Amino acid sequence: MRARRVLAAGFGLLMGLAGVVATAAPASAAGPRPNFQLPFPCNQSWNGDNDNSSAHRAYEIDFNRGSTPGADLGDTIVAAAAGKVVISAHQGSANGYGNLVKIDHGGGWSTYYAHLQTRSVAVGAQVAQGQKIGTLGNTSKPGNNISPHLHYEVRTTDSSYPSNIQKAYFNGVVFGYPNQTLTSKNTCSGGGNPNPYEPVEVCGTGYKVIDQQELGTAATAYLLYNGSANCVTTIKKTSVGTASATSAFLEVQGEARKTDSGSFEYYAGPVSASAPAKCVKWGGSAGSNSYESPFEHCGA
Repeated sequence: MRARRVLAAGFGLLMGLAGVVATAAPASAAGPRPNFQLPFPCNQSWNGDNDNSSAHRAYEIDFNRGSTPGADLGDTIVAAAAGKVVISAHQGSANGYGNLVKIDHGGGWSTYYAHLQTRSVAVGAQVAQGQKIGTLGNTSKPGNNISPHLHYEVRTTDSSYPSNIQKAYFNGVVFGYPNQTLTSKNTCSGGGNPNPYEPVEVCGTGYKVIDQQELGTAATAYLLYNGSANCVTTIKKTSVGTASATSAFLEVQGEARKTDSGSFEYYAGPVSASAPAKCVKWGGSAGSNSYESPFEHCGA
């Protein structure tokens, strides 16, 4: 999603989430709680719901933000804290979690991200806080039809299921059970790029970056090529998750300029065009910063 309105609504319709994904480890005292952040990109607002599912056993949270049940499908999910991926698999008929990622944060703490549409990390991967780990979905066990949402849990190893499901804290503050709308601070103050989108992701599979231009500190304009067409996107670096003036353009020599301009949360574009044996002019803007190239990259 790019320039969508943030509307919080709860669709915690988790049905039949029976069984646990993995047997709890032998009891041992959990260390200090990591500084967990909301598992969504910086500045996004999400509604968390704990009491709208009969499958919940303790402090689980179902997250949504859209105005319709399917509005959040495919939205980016990020790691609440740094750690090692210990589960990244569809759970089949074992339980209702569907596509699940579990991250071990050390000290006896782990987080669970269930019902994912896609998983972006593999078992054994070391992930940073704010790193994309998948997309929001509605996967579950066969025959269990649920609305898209993120099912999120924090667990420790100092007791057995379900008493090992802990209250969730975000940015040092306990979640306002049973329901609360929160704005993500994940990577907003450093520790990685708060924008979850990359230029290749925006333009599509097969594209590669062939040129780029910084737009001050506000954004970066990228020119990509896939062997037959060019693509331009402007990826924001500040005010990420907050709609602000951003644009991207591509002009094939001798043809009309194509532009995507508006108030966007994450990026402008993609703007693409085929330019066989022709030069292109490209660029973009973010706030008061702008760039326009000369005609170049002729034939690419």
